[in-house]
Amino acid sequence: MALLYERICAHVLEQLRRGALRPGDRVPSEMELAAEFGVSRITSKRALEVLREAGLVERVRGKGTFVVRRLPDLADLTVPLRHTPRREARSIALIVPSMSEAFGLDLLNAIEERCTEYGVQLVVRRTHGRQTDEEKAVDSLVATMDGLIVFPVYGDFYNASLLRQVLDGFPVVLVDRHLSGIPVAAVLTDNVAAARALTARLLDQGHEHIAFVSPPPVNTSSIEDRLEGFRSAFVGQGHRGRPHELIDLRSTIPGSTTPESVHAEMDVIRAFRDRTPEVTAYVACEYNLARMVDRALGGDRVVACFDSPGDSIGGPPYLHVRQNELEMGHQAVDLLLAQLRGEQVPNLTYVPFELIDAEQT
Repeated sequence: MALLYERICAHVLEQLRRGALRPGDRVPSEMELAAEFGVSRITSKRALEVLREAGLVERVRGKGTFVVRRLPDLADLTVPLRHTPRREARSIALIVPSMSEAFGLDLLNAIEERCTEYGVQLVVRRTHGRQTDEEKAVDSLVATMDGLIVFPVYGDFYNASLLRQVLDGFPVVLVDRHLSGIPVAAVLTDNVAAARALTARLLDQGHEHIAFVSPPPVNTSSIEDRLEGFRSAFVGQGHRGRPHELIDLRSTIPGSTTPESVHAEMDVIRAFRDRTPEVTAYVACEYNLARMVDRALGGDRVVACFDSPGDSIGGPPYLHVRQNELEMGHQAVDLLLAQLRGEQVPNLTYVPFELIDAEQT
């Protein structure tokens, strides 16, 4: 299926072939094309830019867009147009919910390091976990940036602005999460395999009843995949193990954390423990939730999680999956620059992970 901007390119190319548009003729403006095709002005602007790069039109400041005086051989052109590759990116933006020592700071450092290596300007925009802020960030940055690296916020539905840019063909790379069924490049941990390995380690330690704790896994691929991996660790175990789930905790979602919400959900965790006293270990989908579980239960249960930071003396407090943020950041920049050179890139790129025991430094 053709991308939206490609439909506009195909229409203009057909008009040129039929003679409806001739050298020197004015081409409809961004606004006119957007209205005619029912698309955003960002889409029509991209179409005109692709036509310009293919040597079909020229843009005259203050006057509009016109067919070039000397057209190339139209018989050799097909959509998508094989135009001269865009220049190497000079400006890209990173959109993130938040950053912390547990996850995010090393990712930012890796992206900044790679951008410096390639001489690319990096703009960082935080969304504080709010989807409306993410939509505003996407809409404002696509007009000035060559491409976007996006760490999507938690949400019950996909960001419409982000989806529109992906479908329009704007260069985008996601980190940490992917959009199920949407053809967009994403760099992430294999969360299914990582959660399975983490749970299997607890089973090997003799824990038969293990609980998975998380926010609702709705349209948030990292949580959905970690829950799938957790469940799959019990397949074939027979009576050796049994999974339990507490997957409606929201207080650690960026933008939802307040003292009141945390204390209320600690009571929920205690009530869950009282209902399931046989559970001796908990797998938390992220570090702050692991801290909540540990505090709520007074340290009398084993807690494991993803991305547990430690200090140089005591080491990490929990058995955990350590994601490779350095590799994730480097790969994200590399894939975005490859897109800007017109290269095909894979939808999913997995980076390695490690299991780290609590006593290791």
